[in-house]
Amino acid sequence: MSAALDLQPEASVTTRALLDRTDWQATSLGPRANWPAALSAVVDTVLDSQIPKVLMWGPDHVMVYNDGYREIAGDKHPAAFGGTVPDVWPEIWDWNRRVLETGLAGRAETYRDQPMRLHRNGALRDVVFDLFYTPIRDGNSGIGGVLCTVIERTEREGLRRSNDRFRAAVAAIHSTLWTNSAEGRMSGEQPGWSALTGQTQAEYEGFGWAAAVHPEDADATVAAWNEAVATRSTFIFEHRVRVASGEWRQFAIRAVPILDDNGALREWVGVHTDVTEERLAQEQLREHASVLERQIRHRQRAEEQLRQLNETLEHRVAQAVEERRAAEAALNRSQRLETVGKLTGGVAHDFNNLLQVVSGNLQLLLKDIAGNERAETRVRNALAGVSRGAKLAAQLLAFGRRQALEPKVVNVTRFVRGMDDMLRRAIGEGIEVETVFGGGLWNTFIDPTQIENALLNLAINARDAMEGQGKLTIELGNAHLDDDYARRHEVAAGQYVMLAVSDTGSGMSPEVIERVFEPFFTTKAEGKGSGLGLSMVYGFVKQSGGHVNIYSEVGQGTTIRLYLPRSTQSEDQEIAVDTGPVTGGTETVLVVEDDEEVRATAVEMLTDLGYRVLKAVDAQSALNVVESGIPIDILFTDVVMPGKLKSPELARKAKERLPGLAVLFTSGYTENSIVHGGRLDAGVQLLSKPYTREALARKFRHVLANQAQANGARRAALKGPALAPAAADAPTVKTGGLGAAAPKPEPTGKGTVLLVEDDGLIRMNTADMLKDLGYVVFEAGRAEDALTAIQTVPFDVLVSDVNLPGMSGTELADEARKVKPGTGIVFATGDRHVAGVTPGEDPRVTILPKPYGMEDLEAAIASVLEAQREMA
Repeated sequence: MSAALDLQPEASVTTRALLDRTDWQATSLGPRANWPAALSAVVDTVLDSQIPKVLMWGPDHVMVYNDGYREIAGDKHPAAFGGTVPDVWPEIWDWNRRVLETGLAGRAETYRDQPMRLHRNGALRDVVFDLFYTPIRDGNSGIGGVLCTVIERTEREGLRRSNDRFRAAVAAIHSTLWTNSAEGRMSGEQPGWSALTGQTQAEYEGFGWAAAVHPEDADATVAAWNEAVATRSTFIFEHRVRVASGEWRQFAIRAVPILDDNGALREWVGVHTDVTEERLAQEQLREHASVLERQIRHRQRAEEQLRQLNETLEHRVAQAVEERRAAEAALNRSQRLETVGKLTGGVAHDFNNLLQVVSGNLQLLLKDIAGNERAETRVRNALAGVSRGAKLAAQLLAFGRRQALEPKVVNVTRFVRGMDDMLRRAIGEGIEVETVFGGGLWNTFIDPTQIENALLNLAINARDAMEGQGKLTIELGNAHLDDDYARRHEVAAGQYVMLAVSDTGSGMSPEVIERVFEPFFTTKAEGKGSGLGLSMVYGFVKQSGGHVNIYSEVGQGTTIRLYLPRSTQSEDQEIAVDTGPVTGGTETVLVVEDDEEVRATAVEMLTDLGYRVLKAVDAQSALNVVESGIPIDILFTDVVMPGKLKSPELARKAKERLPGLAVLFTSGYTENSIVHGGRLDAGVQLLSKPYTREALARKFRHVLANQAQANGARRAALKGPALAPAAADAPTVKTGGLGAAAPKPEPTGKGTVLLVEDDGLIRMNTADMLKDLGYVVFEAGRAEDALTAIQTVPFDVLVSDVNLPGMSGTELADEARKVKPGTGIVFATGDRHVAGVTPGEDPRVTILPKPYGMEDLEAAIASVLEAQREMA
């Protein structure tokens, strides 16, 4: 149905005038005098708005729009005013029908950058809109129509596509676009510069960008840039920039001043073009040259480059072939070593389990035969054999890069000096030792125990190569591995601390050097070496993120250089090792171990130390023990076990149920479950197999003491005005938010609130308001977490968001009512209507609209508490 006009208006007539001149009797809306107040009010609001809006009212969707919408309607105005949506926009009726159904159902919708095809101004046109649909109530608890706010983005979309094409063109010539203010300072978001250098906005703003320029080029760059800014002239320059990968690359810079219509300098637009490998081909022609001159120079440079390429083609091809051959050889060697490493890791795991059984039983046997000197000697000899086997397994893990490293920030100069006496005793008096230290040595991030073993291995190898007579030189210095070296040697470019060990021994042939890092490869006589020393050094350094280089000539000696990753942190302080008497304890231990013999040995050793021991054959069985309610003080679990539930997940679930539980892992091979990047995960405690009774006892006391300290800190943090004191054996419940465990509180006069909100900031803010109002508060970030609290925590009111991840707030409320039928419910939500909740039907249930303040929150809770008291 279309509206009738009293007279034929021109397209320029205002919509306010049209409102008065339209015969509304001819539409489903009827005379204006009979319009409901809600319709009249929203029509006035629409007509007064400066933003394009159209109201679609009633069952046939009569259109009332404002002056801003005339541009959207085009030549359909003014006939569209008072018309129906299907008649005015038949080409998009399928779209409008769907959004109108959604709006009339009471749901708002937003669409940004929505493409459409409209018949407008005599043609079918592609347009882009931002659309905001809002349901409008009719004043009788129903929805009378839908209001659409329309922002046309067609021109912006064209501009965006143009910008995308420009950025693609800039990227195609290996360039980065940036802008500076009129004063020559970088400001605002610079995604190109940030992606190129890795700098954040806070780092590059102002002249902060100069920190990414090579120190030798920075001052000259800033001076030249300031001169260009002062003279408002084109800036042409070259310098080196440290890109996000850490390497230095050469860039050509071009920047031009951008003037506004009045000739005032508005900003600078510049381009950094990478010219490291194709400088002549990619160099930009100077800005002041004419178009013809630029074309000629470009062609001349291209011809010159082609001539040079032709002249050096044979050499370049030969060089490329050689580089590829070297790369393939390095890849093959790396893949071969990786394969052997995986094999040795698995072998080491089984071997360490076997050694643990032997070692544990021998140590237990040693107590049984105390006083029998002959038997004790034999057992100690057997234990020495176990120790050698453990060392062999450790070397296999080191080569395979499977050991759990515990790196620290180490001052290598101090470290090597501290090993001086040990090294001299190991290599003998016949070898002269010289140490050479560079000035200003950096710290390195490395496992101190492993680098000590590595240096000792290198010194012993050098001693054997010199047959006990010669000179050993240990050299330390700072080193930088450039991009070219890094590409050829499978190492990351950057800064390292170099530790070199040189000898004057027999040296090695190229064939021996090719295999020298392979496990079990040795040139020594049978029985003189295992062939694992250098392979251990190689695996450890590579796992630590470093690099090993070897240089040797037959008869001239050998130099092995270790490049250790640099650290910019201060040196870690050494902690004194406990050497006091071995003590046990009376705590309860849950031992989780799938190997029956290893499990039996561990249980007997711990029992002998005085602990109360529970045992489980796998992670799932252990979790069942935890959930049974038996009090447990420490979980002692193997890392590598069969089954779907893995040990790290077991530890996490166990600590959720028992927040004060201590956890100690043990393994002969950690895989990647608690070790990442070659390093033991932060906060993880590991006792490597095979372990001695003394190591087991000391590690248990250490882990239990740390956990006791953490438990004390947590209890102190939980004390406060919002929580009443709890008995020592009070049950605990896992709460959401920070995930802490809170003691079960005694009720207070004001009441107890269970707060369920998945948004962390809202939850924290609401909890603070409730505490200020005098309530005891339990928090949960998910409905699933709140279910536990419902079963275990006494509370008076449930305050819950409706739209929670997983179970909804209304479903959670139903579960709460099943457990505590009289519970008060407050739905804190951004929706004014909650499905299944009728206002006033149950006074113990109310809706608290977001955003809410402290007064609103207090009033909502007070209302349901009052209703509880009246209905009790």
